[in-house]
Amino acid sequence: MRVFSKLFKSLWEVEPHERSKTVFLGIAFFFIIFSYTLIKELKDSVFMGIVGRECVPQAKLLTIFVLIPLVFLYSKLVDNMRRYQLLAVCATVFSLVGLLCTYLIGHPTAGLPNTVTGSDRMLGWIFYFFVESFSPFVLSVFWAFLNSVSSPKSAKQNYGILIAFSKVGGMLSAGLGWLFLYNSGFLNTCGITDVGMIQILLVLSSLSLLAVPVTVYLMIKHVPGAYLHGYEAAYKLEKRHSKDGKEKEGILSGLKMLLKYPYTFGIFGFVLFYEVISSVLSYQRLGMAQDAGCGGIAGTSSFLLGLSFAVHCVGFCISFFGTRIIVSKLGERLSLILIPLSMGAMLLYYTFSTSPIALLISFVVIRAIYYAINQPVTESLYIPTVKAVKFKSKSWIDTFGKKMAKGMGSVFNWTASVFGEAFSIPIHAGLFGTVIVLWTGVAYFLGKRYDLAIKNQEVIGSEEYE
Repeated sequence: MRVFSKLFKSLWEVEPHERSKTVFLGIAFFFIIFSYTLIKELKDSVFMGIVGRECVPQAKLLTIFVLIPLVFLYSKLVDNMRRYQLLAVCATVFSLVGLLCTYLIGHPTAGLPNTVTGSDRMLGWIFYFFVESFSPFVLSVFWAFLNSVSSPKSAKQNYGILIAFSKVGGMLSAGLGWLFLYNSGFLNTCGITDVGMIQILLVLSSLSLLAVPVTVYLMIKHVPGAYLHGYEAAYKLEKRHSKDGKEKEGILSGLKMLLKYPYTFGIFGFVLFYEVISSVLSYQRLGMAQDAGCGGIAGTSSFLLGLSFAVHCVGFCISFFGTRIIVSKLGERLSLILIPLSMGAMLLYYTFSTSPIALLISFVVIRAIYYAINQPVTESLYIPTVKAVKFKSKSWIDTFGKKMAKGMGSVFNWTASVFGEAFSIPIHAGLFGTVIVLWTGVAYFLGKRYDLAIKNQEVIGSEEYE
């Protein structure tokens, strides 16, 4: 007990207003991940129940093109809204659209009650694209807002705590969803169909998002503005820029900065490498989920939510007990390098074990490392950048970096299936080895550049304001 008491004391040895800010942000993160966990794991089972599993690779590729107009709209909103207003609007819109999709999923012909799958069933595609847009336009907006109100020091101290808040939300939603669907037989006897269960969970997901704008507005009201500046050098630069009437950079400024600055493009690569690996493992996981669920949507969803619960449990343990220690002791550069090396070790285990349990263990550990270490460390890279990079370039990275990677992973999965089981090990080993080597190199560059920027109080992207 003394160890836990000492840990809590060290975690909360911060200024009271900084502590209040962390609690408000943690609560908002809790509700976002509570919502995202449910809708993300139900996305694939709903899509497979309406359209079919064979269309999943095509859906991942098409998502890239579907999100293009949304990125332009989002860039316009960035120029015309305050940071907290942007987060509040995005959360509210996704909550309302989620409720509409939930209603349509119960439609007798367009929704899940119609068990004849087909690529011409548009609701499945629309729902899939809607869920895929959640990450770049809700989750990433939260991170952009968080990075804009956090200093490098507070990121090291508090990002692990915030991740722990989110993992509690993920554990709660995944656990409730799993228990709900696992007992589908009993609920069926009570008159609740499998489709009804999915709709209930989607309603919970959508309604939880409405707590985000409320929490954000309470934080703005109770936390003094001086504690919401974030990286002071960036705040002062943007303040001068705003006074000059040049705060609107245009809808293409984010893409321009992504391509112009090696640092920003390096973040793009860092995101890309993880998502390629995740996509390859995730497709294998879907096959296991469908087999475990015997083709039924309740059984498939139950398997996916149970796996998600395990991910959030492991992620919570790492984030609560290890993230702050790792980042504080190793620093940004070594922490970044640790990420591909640790994931490479798990991929080595998976590649040469080739058993279903090896896939599940690798998926859980890799996804947990991503949430608990990769995400907070990678997100902190945005702190010494201008607003256009934090919000606009980040939207391009999280939209096209992640979706492009998923598309590449889908192409790889299709190619591997063509060659068959005999070539599975060398094909997977070749891909994983190449990605880990490139990933490690980019991690070293980003860590070095970040340390230099913080040391010199530099703001990356400031040249655009001169």
